[in-house]
Amino acid sequence: MTATPDTAVGLDVIPVAGYIGAQITGVDLREDLDDGTVAQIQSALNEYKVVFFRDQQIGHAEQVAFARRFGKVTPAHPHEENPPEGFPEILPIDSRRYDKNLGRKRTSYDHSWHTDVTALINPPAASILRADILPPYGGDTAWTNLVAAYENLPKELRAFVDTLDIKHRFQARAAEGSQRDRKIKEANLVSYHPAVRVHPLTGERALFVSPGFTRGAREIRGFTPDQSERLLKLLWAEATKTEYTVRFQWQPGSVAFWDNRATAHLAIADAGHLGHDRVLYRVTLEGDVPKGVDGRESESVSGEAFLGA
Repeated sequence: MTATPDTAVGLDVIPVAGYIGAQITGVDLREDLDDGTVAQIQSALNEYKVVFFRDQQIGHAEQVAFARRFGKVTPAHPHEENPPEGFPEILPIDSRRYDKNLGRKRTSYDHSWHTDVTALINPPAASILRADILPPYGGDTAWTNLVAAYENLPKELRAFVDTLDIKHRFQARAAEGSQRDRKIKEANLVSYHPAVRVHPLTGERALFVSPGFTRGAREIRGFTPDQSERLLKLLWAEATKTEYTVRFQWQPGSVAFWDNRATAHLAIADAGHLGHDRVLYRVTLEGDVPKGVDGRESESVSGEAFLGA
């Protein structure tokens, strides 16, 4: 892969790893972006699955406005009750909140590989995360390319996985009886998704497994829990091979924009024990109902679709 300059809109798209990830320069996310710039960013996202911006001086309002150029922005999270005042779309990824709510210092709510909120019938299409407060070192995030993971499976295994449906369940991490515990139980998000989904924009097939949401369910339709767990471990291992990943070191002004339909990500748990705060802010775009290679759609077991505006 080589850098792809676009002189029409002044952007440079510079790949940063072999299978996934590119840095975009030549754009100020505070500005009202023209259609050509938006199209170029979307094209880069389609190709590289996650794109990074550096040195962006934006706040909540600019982050939400930028996100709206790419789709409908949802509320912060199905279980979020305390977004920043005036910004219901913003989810704080805030170590100070985890320390208070979980009783221990963490730099992220989930330290396992996952695709965001796949227990929904329509998981988010994409997410945009910006850095605010960072530890002096550590606290990186990694992404993996689920399209590459699928395409590099043996042909016979691809054909088998194409037929599978996996249960995704939101697993509670909240103190019993707490406000968050109540919210999780009320929403009770559970869905069956095809193990391979077809991307609605690119037509690519992605291995749609999310350890953070399928580990607790341990269910592939038609298989026992033990058989399901063995198959899931195989698919998780394939999805998270090091060669399909990129690791991003956050800096002040950093923004990451990823396609939730083609990636999983991991907040690397190497900074919480240091006692430093880590605060980032996320917005998400409304997603579609996944479809398998034969056109079958995901099925909701419990919970409502999560819609934006």
